[in-house]
Amino acid sequence: MKHGPIALINEALPVICICTKTADEVYEKMLSNIKEVEARSGRIIAMATEGDTEITKLAGDIIYVPAVRDEFTPIVNVVGLQLLAYYAARARGTDIDKPRNLAKSVTVE
Repeated sequence: MKHGPIALINEALPVICICTKTADEVYEKMLSNIKEVEARSGRIIAMATEGDTEITKLAGDIIYVPAVRDEFTPIVNVVGLQLLAYYAARARGTDIDKPRNLAKSVTVE
């Protein structure tokens, strides 16, 4: 968040914050980063663990994921992020199956 990325934040820029609760101190650091985004009038979209009431005070939109063991949080989070990307692309009217600028090596069988 420091330096470059924080300078981009404004009321038109949605900021996706992965703020799922785990056993380490990262959750508190993420809350601090979200407060920095809020102070700059950024639109906060948070991914949080089901039952997290603290995040509702900071985020305008919340994607809840189930509580799982720490080792599995990346798997649960990435599914939610893929769905967010899918629905955002559909809302924009882009071709989801053929993204522009995709390398030929990916598209050729």
